[in-house]
Amino acid sequence: MLIDLVTAFGERADRVTHARSFPAREAQFADWPEWVSPEVVHAWQVTGIERPWQHQVEAAQRVWKNDDVVIATGTASGKSLGFWLPVTQAAFECRDALPTKVATTLYISPTKALGHDQLSKLVSLPLQGVRAGSFDGDTSEADRQWAQQHGNIIFTNPDMLHRSILPGHERFRRWFKNLRFVVVDEAHRYRGVFGSHVALVLRRLLRVAALYGARPVVVGASATMADPASAFGRFTGREAYAVTEDTSPKAAGTFLLWEPPLVAGEEAQRRSTISEATSMLVDTTCAGVRSIAFIASRAGVEALADSVRSQVERIAPELTTSVAAYRGGYLPEERRALETGLRGGKLRTVASTSALELGIDISGLDVVVIAGWPGTLASLWQQAGRAGRAGNEWLAVLIARDDPLDTFVVHNPEHVFDAPVEAGVIHPENPYVVAGHLLAAAAEEPLTEDDCRLWFGERAVEVARELAEAKYLRARPTGWFWAKAESAAALTDIRGSGGAQVRLVDQATGMLLGTVDDAAAPRQSFPGAVYVHQGETFSVLELDLAERVALVAPATVDYTTQARSVTEIRVVGTDGSRGLPSGCRVFHGAVEVTTQVTGYIMRQNGTGVVLGERPLDLPAQTLRTHAVWWTAPDSVVDDAEVVAGDLPGAVHAAEHASIGLLPLFAGCDRWDIGGVSTARHADTGQATVFVYDGQSGGAGFAERGFEVFGEWQQATLDAIDACECVAGCPSCVQSPKCGNGNEPLDKDAALRLLREVLG
Repeated sequence: MLIDLVTAFGERADRVTHARSFPAREAQFADWPEWVSPEVVHAWQVTGIERPWQHQVEAAQRVWKNDDVVIATGTASGKSLGFWLPVTQAAFECRDALPTKVATTLYISPTKALGHDQLSKLVSLPLQGVRAGSFDGDTSEADRQWAQQHGNIIFTNPDMLHRSILPGHERFRRWFKNLRFVVVDEAHRYRGVFGSHVALVLRRLLRVAALYGARPVVVGASATMADPASAFGRFTGREAYAVTEDTSPKAAGTFLLWEPPLVAGEEAQRRSTISEATSMLVDTTCAGVRSIAFIASRAGVEALADSVRSQVERIAPELTTSVAAYRGGYLPEERRALETGLRGGKLRTVASTSALELGIDISGLDVVVIAGWPGTLASLWQQAGRAGRAGNEWLAVLIARDDPLDTFVVHNPEHVFDAPVEAGVIHPENPYVVAGHLLAAAAEEPLTEDDCRLWFGERAVEVARELAEAKYLRARPTGWFWAKAESAAALTDIRGSGGAQVRLVDQATGMLLGTVDDAAAPRQSFPGAVYVHQGETFSVLELDLAERVALVAPATVDYTTQARSVTEIRVVGTDGSRGLPSGCRVFHGAVEVTTQVTGYIMRQNGTGVVLGERPLDLPAQTLRTHAVWWTAPDSVVDDAEVVAGDLPGAVHAAEHASIGLLPLFAGCDRWDIGGVSTARHADTGQATVFVYDGQSGGAGFAERGFEVFGEWQQATLDAIDACECVAGCPSCVQSPKCGNGNEPLDKDAALRLLREVLG
């Protein structure tokens, strides 16, 4: 039935490039561990867990024996019981103890929504001794004080740990002195620069706990983590035991790979993923099927939800309120209302960013539509796993964007179904990352050389000395002290978003509509930008970067906006290089990227036709990061028969396709990386293509590109060569994020050049 719905009973069946069926799996039960009190068993049985599954007991046994554990079983496999069972047993045993003797637990989640979902389950547990509270940015001051003074199970996030709890650890003396468990949920989300920051926050947490005499057990949970024992060990800096055999039941289901059809009358333009997803979701909504669609961008989420609502209104007006959008940037009360609607079934269809791919309990979903490759296999399986959680048959559909990677994936299903999930790339030793945490650690407790080596790595000693020379730290016989008056933690933004948010405010009412990252504001909230919020359209009137506010007003427009920008790149230093048989060379190292938004274009809704372009005068932004780049000497360019006039288009096309394919090898999203190409770069003197990490200091993606350069560029060449278009299209060399409007591009010249580069 579900396949019939999304294929319109066969009318859209020709768009399915591959279907993979997954059989049902029977549950394997185990007895409750002997150390679990009858009262604790009863409390969990009241929630509907009559007997635990084997992997839940295996994890709980290890945690109770004080082993660090990572629970790496599938989505909806009940991983949380593996850590909540020992946590609640410890809380029950301390039910009559003095407050200063009660064992404490810190639960850390990457999103507030996940933390609040887990908190609501725990507070409903009918068990003495459980005093759970939240300590995050959405929690009232009164509730925070209660959690600090009376709670024994505290729900927080890395941001609050970094900025508030660790800098003020003396106020949480009771917590740290009795800290027994640290739970890191959805651990696979901690990758790249953000993952490196959180790994260092965790090391600071363990260091502070050690100062109070505690050595807590660290428990991780993730459905999608490659080599979990090794990966979680790199994250925590300690050895971990992995529980990987999934003994939970699983309903049968099907996963479809889907390529939209060509638009009638167009040579090489395919129907958009939003249009395809809309058609599916209108049919599922009207049929009473609960569905969720994932799409990468906030604007895409709003556009998809609005499109579904509009079409459903024409068919069944009473169902329009059952369709909603969910994304970052909403106010806390809006998010909570949407989450309640999801759990209660009031919402039938939801368009969401990756914010809902985590383990929030929204059981009962039947269909997952993934509008565009989500960046990693880990995210793909997290999103697909949102369906079938009530035991019913499920369906997941990956709709390819007009994009090189998406096109490659839906025609090469082995890269989805027969490949392991990517290893999470983190580099806590990155000096750009570790420096801020050394400052924060020194402010928490004077930092010694032994501290640096034990908690932050051998290289941290050198970084600490440099910070002392720069007068950030003051060297004393007992260690390095924080030398400034302001907060050391405030100097480091662990999300890599620039440290602040730009507020989007309705000029007429003064109402706060949402926020956007500081660094992204010039590209998303420039004067004239179209902003959509829960189906309502606004136009940005003014952007004040100094005050971090964008004033907006309601607007009725039939177009979207896209920023135009210019980017320059400078080589700062080379960390490695090697020659290729062709005579070309590939490098990786530090670079400085300068970007300036110079204008924006307006595209008509539906058709994508450019209606006009407007200039802008915004300040330039500079990013110091890491890049991989290759150079082609004039002899190689000549052998490829690429004349001077075609060379800019050739390297530009190769750059776009390379960015599109790197996520297949580096575990990143194309929005995590950027690129610059030039026919003759000032620092290399040759035709050069750069691909760089979009995070300050680098994220490890470019370095991974250097390591697998041959495979990566061969896949890039194959993707361009296999595309049926004549002159280049979004499926091969055009990019949705190009600041130059995809000009110039030369597909044929790029093919000839890449063949010659690869020999």
